[in-house]
Amino acid sequence: MAEPILELAGLRKTFGDAVAVDDLSLTLPPAGAVAIVGESGSGKTTVARMIVGLERPTAGRITACGRDRSTPPRSARERRRRGGEVQIVFQDPYSSLDPRQSPGAAVEEVLRLHTSLSASRRRERVAELADLVGLSDRHMAALPAALSGGQRQRVAIARALAAEPRILILDESVAALDVSIQAQVLNVLADVRERTGVAYLFISHDLAVVRQVADDIVVMRHGSIVERGPAAQVLDQPSHPYTRLLRASVPRPGWRPTRKEQEKA
Repeated sequence: MAEPILELAGLRKTFGDAVAVDDLSLTLPPAGAVAIVGESGSGKTTVARMIVGLERPTAGRITACGRDRSTPPRSARERRRRGGEVQIVFQDPYSSLDPRQSPGAAVEEVLRLHTSLSASRRRERVAELADLVGLSDRHMAALPAALSGGQRQRVAIARALAAEPRILILDESVAALDVSIQAQVLNVLADVRERTGVAYLFISHDLAVVRQVADDIVVMRHGSIVERGPAAQVLDQPSHPYTRLLRASVPRPGWRPTRKEQEKA
């Protein structure tokens, strides 16, 4: 079997006396797709933030693309190298883009920082990435305010892919979108994975979403893994009571909110 492109070993993160992640270990194979699922506060986003360097692990080891990244980068060059290996797409497509910068300029800026392409080749690459995620020249020239949520998230994906990462972390990346737009973005992600071989780490609370995209699923509760396995097995035959509870919480066709749930909303 190929060496994992991402390996987390004994990962732990505390904030004062609070334990956010406790002794977490997992692997992501090259071109694979692993989902970490759990309710809010389970620690899954903290895992993502540690992988990309936004949080430093209290203990444990993070290895990506064969290199240790458990400690902060020591130089700007190392920071750029890490950014060329692992990228992240965040949940909110409305705050993740500079409102004064066109999508085309945002993607071109990443190419300038992470590649040695000439100016003319960068322009060509911007067009290629726009086509990859289903955006037109008009979309790439507009300001973010003129784009829909789904279009903005496609821009965020194109911008992340501009660094040519081997690993893409998607942190609740379709949670803020309408269901129909979610389906469009998930189709884009499936196509991108097939065409580029990038590996995905999905962070999500939505079992319906991860069923469409993940090969394997890791279930987290209170900072620890309570179940893991192939996606179909975990979703259709869950062994842990917490996973069964998550599965039972997925709305069924024809579901309508109760009066109490409507009042809470």
